[in-house]
Amino acid sequence: MFLKRQTRRKNGKSHVYWELVESYRTPRGSRHRRVAYLGELTESEHTGWARLATLLDGKAARNAQQMLLFDNTHEDDPVPNEVSVDLRRLKVENARNFGDVYLAMLLWKALELDSFFDEKLPEGREDVRWGLMACMTAVSRFTEPGSEVHVSDEWYARTALPEMLGVPADKAEEHRLYRTLDHVLPLKRDIETHLKNRIGELFNPDLDLILYDVTSTYFEGEAANNAQARRGYSRDHRSDCKQVCIALVVTKEGFPLGYEVFDGNRTDVTTVEDIVEEMESRYGSASRVWVMDRGMVSQDNIEFLRGGERRYIVGTPRGMLKKFEQQLLEEDWTTIRDGLEVKLCETPDSDDEVFILCRSADRREKEKAMHERFEKRIEDGLTKMANGCERRKQNPHAVERRIGKLLGKNTRAAGMFDVTVTGTKETGARVAWTKKPEWREWASLSEGCYLLRSNVTDWEPDDLWRAYIQLAEAENAFRTQKTELRIRPIWHQLEHRVQAHILFSFIAYAMWKTLQTWMERAGLGRGVRTVINELTQIRAVDVVLQTSGGRLVRIACVTTPSDAQKVLLDRLGIELPERLGRPRWIKAPKDRDGERSLDFDAKTAQIGKRRPSSG
Repeated sequence: MFLKRQTRRKNGKSHVYWELVESYRTPRGSRHRRVAYLGELTESEHTGWARLATLLDGKAARNAQQMLLFDNTHEDDPVPNEVSVDLRRLKVENARNFGDVYLAMLLWKALELDSFFDEKLPEGREDVRWGLMACMTAVSRFTEPGSEVHVSDEWYARTALPEMLGVPADKAEEHRLYRTLDHVLPLKRDIETHLKNRIGELFNPDLDLILYDVTSTYFEGEAANNAQARRGYSRDHRSDCKQVCIALVVTKEGFPLGYEVFDGNRTDVTTVEDIVEEMESRYGSASRVWVMDRGMVSQDNIEFLRGGERRYIVGTPRGMLKKFEQQLLEEDWTTIRDGLEVKLCETPDSDDEVFILCRSADRREKEKAMHERFEKRIEDGLTKMANGCERRKQNPHAVERRIGKLLGKNTRAAGMFDVTVTGTKETGARVAWTKKPEWREWASLSEGCYLLRSNVTDWEPDDLWRAYIQLAEAENAFRTQKTELRIRPIWHQLEHRVQAHILFSFIAYAMWKTLQTWMERAGLGRGVRTVINELTQIRAVDVVLQTSGGRLVRIACVTTPSDAQKVLLDRLGIELPERLGRPRWIKAPKDRDGERSLDFDAKTAQIGKRRPSSG
């Protein structure tokens, strides 16, 4: 069960109503059935109903039982429920990570990726099913991102995944992981569609508002075999490296809908038509509102959006503010909240388009400090150059190039200065400058202001502004993938491997966002990495006992969570198993003579003892 959002407009205002809905399957696919109509809810009421829906659903508890994948009830000689053991021979060994990978597996199952890959990658002649290898790759990217070599050589063997997946550690070798990338990449579009549908069943996100943004990620190495690896504008400040550009589409809550990978030198404005048409080919061309930053804006893109009767809210280049100087001077602003004002400005150029002036006090202070800092840098640099010209003869052309470089590094205040370089090769160079008062006046007036453009004319200015600032969710998605899921830097050199690397980062982000939404509904905030690190401390260990009959039995147990971890697990609705599978008989180690050695203490006692001297 889950809470379903319904939005209705009444008397020119948008109202949000909630329903308690359950999902059920039919021969024609999943359907929703309303259990109860809840009406408008406060934040605390929404949290309580969301928690109740999770408890009623009971999926977390069922998933916990499904995690006992490595069960040996089929053995011919099972360990009986009661045996007599020698406590002096008790050993605890093979401690390994459990809580974090268990959480990741719950998310994998909640998104029904296990059944998806079972269907799309059925079992063949391979030693390990590709669906299990895909699960292994996604879980590693979610919990402890690293290379395929890291997964093979270190990570996989020190987790409890070999028991959970039934895949021995020696089968998780790097070449099989690389081939997993090759098998999963052709399913990219199916994976995106599946995640969009499954997330819709779980959380019913609002698809009326679509956020679109572009970022870049760079390569380590030459990437000579990747045609998409090019040098371009680097958001990572690594212009020395080749890169690719990643275009991401998310809902206003931040749930991913799809992505595309473009050449590293592709400009943002040239990607809009490709992405919009691709998303419409998948999910239809319903009346949605596209929200984009000013880097996507060009007149051609505006005409493209309007030509398809698409609605949009976009940022505008800063230079466009100059056209609204008179409106900036007027005092008819509407205050949305402390320190933020908006104003609706109609334009005579178009009857079906509006501009929204926004003025932020916090942003104003930030931009003012930036202008002052860059102004001081330029002035100090010009003073240093002028003094240098006074001390010794310098080439005027060389000085001009240095001035151009200085202004280029401090563009925020470069327009304030009018710089002249005079002199000849015989007399040397002389540097003089003045500050433009009109530039300072405009800077003071426009600091903290920005302009939005939209053809959504039936919304209030504050609604348009609130929709635009949801772009922060797209920025958060990029930040999560780059820092927490470590999509950068890319070490793969082949183009299709790079594509698959980004695809698994996309899958891991869907898992991340699912957990983050559950946490928010449970009142646990948004700190996903904090939860993962906390659950990593929950370990799986092997307890080895010797029975009175001389046989050895191994029990794979899960350590007891701390009080804080119990509260966390309870809030998330997660029930941990006490052990992995049933107890198993194991063979005792052999001594030098080939006899089975059961006396661990006696063998250990010999270590470090000197033999009697033969002399």
